[in-house]
Amino acid sequence: MNQTFDWDAAGEALPLLLEGFRVTLLATVLGTLVAAVLGLAIAVAGRAPSRFVTVPVKAVMEFVRSTPLLVQLVGAVAVFPTVEPLTTGIVVLGIHYATYTSEVYRAGIDGVPKGQWEACRALSMSPGRTWQAVILPQAVRNVLPALGNYAVSMFKETPFLAVITVQEMVFEARKYGADHFAYTEAWTLAGLIFLVASYPTSLLMRKLEKRLGH
Repeated sequence: MNQTFDWDAAGEALPLLLEGFRVTLLATVLGTLVAAVLGLAIAVAGRAPSRFVTVPVKAVMEFVRSTPLLVQLVGAVAVFPTVEPLTTGIVVLGIHYATYTSEVYRAGIDGVPKGQWEACRALSMSPGRTWQAVILPQAVRNVLPALGNYAVSMFKETPFLAVITVQEMVFEARKYGADHFAYTEAWTLAGLIFLVASYPTSLLMRKLEKRLGH
């Protein structure tokens, strides 16, 4: 490993890392969409009147939460070996985080005043219309900062995808370091890119949270 920082090596590694960053960003965005949509579905299903719905949903959630993300990724690749690793990674990330975003949605739904539910019943609104027009718009607005924080957390956990051969940024950094014996440059740049991308987003989520709190 080099003892001094080689700027030439850093310049050579940067394009590869940026290409890996593109994959990282793609996995984060699509994974977040899966988590947001599936998490909402889980939250709504968890309020179903039938235990034939709620019990299996809670069992699956507990299983996903109780197993490490790394194990889930490797297991998914073993079960679906013909599926492209990036697709597998996005789906596993989405499902893993959906179990957490569902709790965020649940808190948002529980935060809607009971009077809103009663008003919908008094107006003879259908359950579907009640959820679509009254409950979900209020609940989702209240939980946007928390969903954003989970997106940042997912972004920082995308390096796990390297284990299933997804060529994201950490995969590229490790590969370049091994090929050119320039680990210091590759890992430093990867860390800086993560910092530059995640820190401003975290600040934005805090600002949004304060704004929605007023």
